Amino acid sequence: MPTANILNLFDQTIYYGTLTVENGRIARFERLGPERADEPYLLPGFVDAHVHIESSLLTPPQFARLAVVHGTVATVSDPHEIGNVLGVPGVEYMIQEGKRVPFKFMFGAPSCVPATAFETAGATIGVSDVRYLLGLKEIGYLAEMMNFPGVLQQDGEVMAKIALANAFNKPIDGHAPGLTGEDAQRYIDAGITTDHECFTFEEGLDKARRGMHILIREGSAARNFEALIPLLSEFPTQIMFCSDDKHPDTLAQGHINQLVVRARAKGHSLWNILRAACMNPVLHYRLPVGLLREGDPADYILVEDLQSFRVRQTVINGEIVAEDGQSRIPDLRSAALNQFNCSPKEPAEFIVPASTDGEATGLIRVIEALDGQLITNELHLEPKLENGQLVPDVDRDLLKLAVVNRYEDMPPAVAFIKNFGLKQGAIASSVGHDSHNITAVGCDDASICRAVNLVIEAGGGLSAVAGTAPHEHDSELMSRRTFLHLTTTADEQLLPLPVAGLMTDTDGYEIAAQYTLLDEFAKANLGSVLAAPYMTLSFMALLVIPSLKLSDRGLFNGNRFIFTPLQIVK
Repeated sequence: MPTANILNLFDQTIYYGTLTVENGRIARFERLGPERADEPYLLPGFVDAHVHIESSLLTPPQFARLAVVHGTVATVSDPHEIGNVLGVPGVEYMIQEGKRVPFKFMFGAPSCVPATAFETAGATIGVSDVRYLLGLKEIGYLAEMMNFPGVLQQDGEVMAKIALANAFNKPIDGHAPGLTGEDAQRYIDAGITTDHECFTFEEGLDKARRGMHILIREGSAARNFEALIPLLSEFPTQIMFCSDDKHPDTLAQGHINQLVVRARAKGHSLWNILRAACMNPVLHYRLPVGLLREGDPADYILVEDLQSFRVRQTVINGEIVAEDGQSRIPDLRSAALNQFNCSPKEPAEFIVPASTDGEATGLIRVIEALDGQLITNELHLEPKLENGQLVPDVDRDLLKLAVVNRYEDMPPAVAFIKNFGLKQGAIASSVGHDSHNITAVGCDDASICRAVNLVIEAGGGLSAVAGTAPHEHDSELMSRRTFLHLTTTADEQLLPLPVAGLMTDTDGYEIAAQYTLLDEFAKANLGSVLAAPYMTLSFMALLVIPSLKLSDRGLFNGNRFIFTPLQIVK
């Protein structure tokens, strides 16, 4: 029976009192007096309004172990990633794994598997599959409708899935980067209620004025908080906070609590902030999460104050799941489902001929990666030519990007990319949104090939290859890797992801430490200048985000939704 300053988000009051829990629910409150500034505060737990659990590289139990420490009690979770690899069985896997721990996962029915017809995925989730999933009590909504061109063009399958969600009376999540004006209105009129892809204030304002719920995203790669947080004051009932994609190192440091602290520091109303972090997701998605009312599930957090929001205790259904920075959720092992059917590659497979006669034919299209964004730019640059081949130009930060089909043996798709900043070697990952083929970037064909093959040999994972002699501080890194039981050498790093090539059931804090070392290797040893090179890499095959991306089938124009040639003929 905790005694603290109790926040009522509905009447926006704070009083000092006690809370009594019986059978996992709030039985009653007792007022003892006015707020006491020297006492802790009791408030509803935080909710991540849109996240792909798979992007944490952790299974649901391991994700929950880390999240509860930061006061998160629930997530609105889109299992789109594992759906692209394993289909409906992958979604069912996430549901069952989520049930193993005292945490409130609300999963959605993936709406776009595969995300487009221009890439190779491991599975298809069709209309009948969506009908089956929406009929499950564990599925609370139709997950992000990324095929916004299909909505605007009234595509039959797209509209059938939307109709099913409406028939089941379940919300429909949106995904429409850059869509504004009348096109945005048509998208909303189809029944789509949210968007987490706004990357400018003007876009968010346009959609909010049209009645859409705007999810302010701050993940490991895409960071839109600064641009969108001004919307909170004008649209407090339409704003939610989400992470979308969050790697384990940043999840270990914080979650939705960090956005609450930042919004408070900017002077936003406490009540508006907590509406976004706690109340709005529960009301919009009809989550089975308590909001500190009598009869509600006893889901709440005890925080030290209303500025730092340092979490002393997290409670779900009356059970203490985290206390004083320590998780009480058990460290559970999980089954390892997977689909990895490609063979190791050869360096020659990554060669890009300049032309049939060995002469360059003009400029090439180059992907410009943008730090902290999922969108990219299309550059037209002069290529570097050697021995009749287009090759990386490290001095100009013009590197090779490759996508390798992991579901069958096919030739790699190869293009060029700028802004990764690698000076040597290569990195590769089997986390490649949305189809999760292997994506690699590097300075030479041999390094790219080796990084890809490390991932193939492991059946999924993140890898890095130095390509030259190790740096002086490699001995320190090696000693730490030995402690963490990493399968690496001084010149190579590998973090295996045996569950669908996306996740691991290894202790989440150990994986966070391993990922930190891998990230450090990519930056300190290889030279990457990005804040989160692996997270950024994972989005370079995401065709539904403009403007230039690379699928396993070739270079893709995300604005026009068509393939486009690498070389621009004079």
